[in-house]
Amino acid sequence: MKHSRLILLAAAMGFAGLTTFAQEHTNKVDSLELVAKQYYTKREVMIPMRDGVKLYTAIYEPKDNGERHPILMMRTPYSCEPYGEGFDRAVKDREGSMKQYLKHNYILVFQDIRGRHRSEGEFVQVRPLHPDRMNGKAIDEATDTYDTIEWLIHNTHSNQRVGTWGISYDGFQATMTASSNHPALKAVSPQGPVTDWFRGDDRHHNGAFTFLQTTNFLPWLEGRHQGKGVMDSIVKHDVYTDFLALGTFRDADRLVKDTTETLWNKIKEHPNFDSFWQERDARRSCYNLRPAILVVGGLFDSEDCYGAWNTYKAIRSQSPDTELYLAFGPWWHGAWTRRSFEGFGQMYFGGSTSAYYKDEIEYPFFRYYLEGKGEKPSHRVSVFHTGANEWRFMDEWPAADVTPTPFYLREDGAVSTVAPTKTSSYTEYISDMSKPVPFTANPVTYRTLEYMVDDQRFASSRPDVLTFVSPILTDTLTLAGPIEVQLQTAISSTDADFMVKVIDVFPANYKYPDEAKAHLKDSRYPMGGYQLMVRGELFRGRYRESFEYPKAFVLNEVTEVSYTLPDVAHKFLPGHRLMIQIQSSWFPIIDRNPQRFINTYTCGVEDFEMQQCIRIYHQQDAPSRVILPVVE
Repeated sequence: MKHSRLILLAAAMGFAGLTTFAQEHTNKVDSLELVAKQYYTKREVMIPMRDGVKLYTAIYEPKDNGERHPILMMRTPYSCEPYGEGFDRAVKDREGSMKQYLKHNYILVFQDIRGRHRSEGEFVQVRPLHPDRMNGKAIDEATDTYDTIEWLIHNTHSNQRVGTWGISYDGFQATMTASSNHPALKAVSPQGPVTDWFRGDDRHHNGAFTFLQTTNFLPWLEGRHQGKGVMDSIVKHDVYTDFLALGTFRDADRLVKDTTETLWNKIKEHPNFDSFWQERDARRSCYNLRPAILVVGGLFDSEDCYGAWNTYKAIRSQSPDTELYLAFGPWWHGAWTRRSFEGFGQMYFGGSTSAYYKDEIEYPFFRYYLEGKGEKPSHRVSVFHTGANEWRFMDEWPAADVTPTPFYLREDGAVSTVAPTKTSSYTEYISDMSKPVPFTANPVTYRTLEYMVDDQRFASSRPDVLTFVSPILTDTLTLAGPIEVQLQTAISSTDADFMVKVIDVFPANYKYPDEAKAHLKDSRYPMGGYQLMVRGELFRGRYRESFEYPKAFVLNEVTEVSYTLPDVAHKFLPGHRLMIQIQSSWFPIIDRNPQRFINTYTCGVEDFEMQQCIRIYHQQDAPSRVILPVVE
């Protein structure tokens, strides 16, 4: 979730002269900074909170004070640097993602949250809302937002209209700002927001620990490794080989060597969905929100796709009077800020989806609510559908024309809408934790952006990955909503993971048009038969009945494992095929399940049930199926 904080003044400015200068001198950062300072001033202040703690705040204000200006604010744990007079981050954005706001003289505000960098106070990871926050001196992120806005509207040349936004952890902060309900807060945009760090975002997926990402991120963010991380001491060759050699969380913990009150240590103290994680679910703050809200997410966001979909759904359910909007595009985490984004990996989307989003969705939202100009957004929901490569606009998500449709796994590796009729039928595989299924076919030293759209043919060829595929489609199959998984399984030990992928298999003769080749990672890649992972998600089986109270499997007893994959928006075209893959590891994106009902944070490899047999049933009284959100 590490992002550059987008102050973005000079290169993005729409002022005549400045834009020309930026185009002619894109490599002259110092000169761009000097030009930026002709149009904006920077002010650093320590804003007092209700309990006396002061928060560092950087305010970038237009020198043109012919009229009062709206305020657009981001609150962050990642630092508001550069501190002092520097405008460094203002001149590094070559994409111009903030162009419209700078062109229209927004006051841009960036704040180090409580306890981080130059702000005073104690830092608390994803700080929960305080139940008594509106009384006395109780504090949380919402009260800090309220106090900051109150100071800003009285100490800047503002029009008394404030908007907030943020991506990832900053997106969590944006959700919290909405809870402040300050009268001047008119518009909020949580983008790829951290929402639930146990069930879907960043730290865990359905209770399973995100080994690679969290080991890279948390020791960097907090504790004695702050700013360095421990990855250099782990990765010497590639992440698959080296994390396999490392072992388990316990072995990574020995490298971190942190005894302080960090989230890394809290993870091992709270292995299940107890009150610690429950109170950090940002959806608990989504009641009775007053500002208009635009939730933004990426279909291929490997970090907080869950958070974006579920923040939107929580607000829609819990705060029905809120003017709520949703925008989803074919993006990795934060890619919507890159105006030239037309595709990634081997995927091409037919044009810049991010430029369209910035100009036609995000800016008009803030313009209407903060400037009081333009038209109220005409569509509540704007979602890009991959496959067809087109935007669809509607008033709600999922749309009313979606029908949940069961697709059954059948004998001989088939997928069908017809339920199985055999009285005894199953497919089995050996899950071997000495050689878990990798998340990508390629040796890499980091978690790549494109692994979410990687060709899955490498997995299809493995004996520990089950593959079920439909006949060639003769008509379009459009999916728009969440995917429900209902597996009937039996395992030879007491715990297992289940990874289900929904895949679009391209025709054998498929080729991209010539105009797409410049946007592909490898223009010579054989796209015929490409297996695009439309959605894939892993579930730790012990949580099949409750995330709070895990339960062991009974050996070789037929058991249902049901869970929900994050929403999709994809059109399977005629000539393509639908494929379902099932496996029991996704390494090292997710830590290896010891395949025993033991504590995964304290066990070692020596405690593993290294191999076990897993059966997936497809018979009349035990039909395994995937329920797809089919648009009629």
